[in-house]
Amino acid sequence: MSDDLKVTAELRESFGKGAARKLRALGKIPAVLYGHGTEPVHVSLPGHQMLLILRKSNAVLELDIDGKGQLALVKDVQKDPVRQIIEHIDLIVVRKGEKVTIDVPIHLEGEAAPGTTVNQDSNTISLEALATAIPESVVVSIEGAEDGTQIFAKDLILPEGSSLITDEDTLIVAISIAQEQDLGEETDEAPAEEAAPAAE
Repeated sequence: MSDDLKVTAELRESFGKGAARKLRALGKIPAVLYGHGTEPVHVSLPGHQMLLILRKSNAVLELDIDGKGQLALVKDVQKDPVRQIIEHIDLIVVRKGEKVTIDVPIHLEGEAAPGTTVNQDSNTISLEALATAIPESVVVSIEGAEDGTQIFAKDLILPEGSSLITDEDTLIVAISIAQEQDLGEETDEAPAEEAAPAAE
């Protein structure tokens, strides 16, 4: 595992909004770790390091809690809606060899045929993958795709070790001809239709 994902978590015994504010003032983020029937463990995490980690989706952390190692997946991030400051993080316990269901971003690669429009219906896809080998994204090539091309979830090339959870008939991308000319014709016709009653 990358050293960037090794995080020292400090146990915390003070709770409530006041305690959380004090932690954030110290550059730390309150968090709770739970799962697999274990009692919730309340910790604080280094704020700057977590900001960098959260730029990467579905990051699995290697926590050091009082000298004990524990793998954890970021489950939820709560932010202040105005200031966008991270207020709290929920982590779930994961174990080596365990599979988890996660939403992975879809990344389009290449350019469709000239004169066409690319309509991306789904920005993410649900996969089951090993907790220690979660893919960062699923790449979909649209290079040279012609009008009428449709790519469904079942057509995707999934990363090794991943399996599809999203319905296989979910539309991911559709390629169509740009409709600018048709829109122009409708615009030209509209004034004529509106003028007819006035002429009468």
